[in-house]
Amino acid sequence: MYRTRNIMALALIGMTAMANAQVGEDTELYKTLKTKDSLLFDAAFNRCDTDTMASLFTEDFEFYHDRGGFTDGREEFLRPTRENCEKRDPNAPQYSKRILIEGSLEVYPLNKDGQLYGAIQHGVHRFEFLNDKNEYQKGDIAKFTHVWMLVNGEWKIKRELSYDHH
Repeated sequence: MYRTRNIMALALIGMTAMANAQVGEDTELYKTLKTKDSLLFDAAFNRCDTDTMASLFTEDFEFYHDRGGFTDGREEFLRPTRENCEKRDPNAPQYSKRILIEGSLEVYPLNKDGQLYGAIQHGVHRFEFLNDKNEYQKGDIAKFTHVWMLVNGEWKIKRELSYDHH
């Protein structure tokens, strides 16, 4: 009985510590990574700017997608986007767009010996696609998790998970 209470107390302390680890929306870390998130998806969906996208990923970037599988490396990940962007008519409306669900973004700092070295960013987003009448229709809603690393003073995504598409 005593041992069970100790285990439950430790679990509760651990959950409380995890709940308190999320930074507030008013912090510099949260604002910076929210801006980086917007920059990434604007480059990918609105501007076909693969140079900006490349600047936001580490070279050893890994992408895990619940429908599209695993992609190993920044260049392997960017190749299909570059190919699609080359075919895109710059005067045509953007085929798809990404919308971050208000209030879903969370940021958790990663520290070692009191020094910030990275962060986990989690959120929910939805997508819209043009139909044959050139009208946007709702697509999937999904969760995403980015592992950001501070590399030479710059925030870069090292790992990305895209999952729970429905």
